[in-house]
Amino acid sequence: MQQGKLPFTGLEKIRFNVPPFTGKEYEYVRQAVENKQICGDGAFTKRVSRWFEEKTGTAKCLMTTSCTHATELAALLCGIEPGDEVIMPSFTFVSTANAFVLRGAVPVFVDIRPDTMNIDEKLIEAAVTEKTKAIVPVHYAGVACEMDTILEIAKRHNLFVVEDAAQGVMASYKGKALGSIGDFGCYSFHETKNYSMGEGGALLIRDPKYVEKAEIFREKGTDRSKYYRGQVDKYRWQDFGSSYLPSELNVAYLYAQLELAEEINAWRLARWQEYYGLLTPLAKAGKIELPIVPEGCVHNAHMFYIKTADEQECAALKEFLEEYDVVAVTHYVPLHSAPAGMRYGRFFGEDVYTTKESERLLRLPMYYGLTAEDAAFVAEKIREFYGA
Repeated sequence: MQQGKLPFTGLEKIRFNVPPFTGKEYEYVRQAVENKQICGDGAFTKRVSRWFEEKTGTAKCLMTTSCTHATELAALLCGIEPGDEVIMPSFTFVSTANAFVLRGAVPVFVDIRPDTMNIDEKLIEAAVTEKTKAIVPVHYAGVACEMDTILEIAKRHNLFVVEDAAQGVMASYKGKALGSIGDFGCYSFHETKNYSMGEGGALLIRDPKYVEKAEIFREKGTDRSKYYRGQVDKYRWQDFGSSYLPSELNVAYLYAQLELAEEINAWRLARWQEYYGLLTPLAKAGKIELPIVPEGCVHNAHMFYIKTADEQECAALKEFLEEYDVVAVTHYVPLHSAPAGMRYGRFFGEDVYTTKESERLLRLPMYYGLTAEDAAFVAEKIREFYGA
C-alpha cells in the first residue's frame, strides 16, 4: 500500500482513508467478465453471500448496492408505514433515518452514551409510544450497542430491531456477529469501510420467514430469484420493489478482500492498539479522551478517534495536523439539528451528549496499509500540539 504524493511537492500525505486493496481484485473482476454474467446474483455474489452467512450464522445474506439500500429493504420488511415512529440515535449517517422517512415514518432521536457514542439503551423505553414500530441501534466505530437491553425492550413492546452495522463487519457482541443479533442487520462496503466494493452493502436476515419477501422486494417486486433457482417456470410481478442488486464486478472486487479478512482485521487492530498506547499518556494527563470498548464487545478497528476539550480545540488540532500533511476528520452533524432532521424527526428528552460529544470528536487516519511509522508520526504530532 502506497501513500499518495501531494501535487508538486513530492511529500507523502497520510490520508484519512485509503480503500483496501489486496491485489486479487483485478483477477476476480476479470473472472466475472469472462463468466459472461456481470449483473447481479452471479457466482461471486453467491460466494460472498455464503461467506457472510457462515461467518455470522444468519439465515440469509442478500448483497445490495449500498448499506442505504439494505436499510431501505429492512424498513420494507418491517412494514413501516406513514405515521410510524422509529427510535434511533441522532449521531449517525443520514441513511439510518432516510430509509424510514422514505416510508413516511418519524425518526425519534434519543441521546447517546458518551463512552461509546452509541444510543443510550437506558433512554429507549421512555421514548416508546403506541406508534413505535422499530428500534435502530447504530454500532458506532464497530463497537456494539448494549444489545441485550435493546432486545428486551423490543420484546416487551413487540418492536423490530434493525441493526445499523455499517461499520461493524468482523465485530461482535458477546460472541455474536454485529448485524446478526436483531431482526435485520445492515452492512456497508463503501470505500471508507474495512472491506470495500466501492459502493455496496448487505442485508442480514435472522428469521428465514422474511427471506422470500426480501428477495421479491430486492428483485423489483418479482419472484425472479425463484426463477433462477428453477422453482417457477416464469417470474412474475408479485409486489412492489426496486432494483437493489449490485453488479458482479463490484462483488468480485469485494471477495478478494474477504479472502484476507482476518489479515486486514489484524492489521487495523494493530494500528488501533499503537495509537492507543502512544496517546495514553495524553489521556492520563487529561488532555484528550480515548475510545472505550465495553466488556463483551470485540471491535474491528473501523476507526480510531480522540476527543478534545471542545469544538474549537478540535478544529485547531485538525488544522495543525493538516500542516504536517496528516488528514484527520470530524464526523456527523447530529441529524436532529440538520434541516431535514428538524423537518422529519424529533428529539426525545434532552440532548446532553449528542451535540457536545460530536463536536469534539476527531478521527485519525486508519486503513489497511497504514504503517506503524505513520501511526507513530500522527501520535507524535498530536503530542506536539499539546506540548507533551
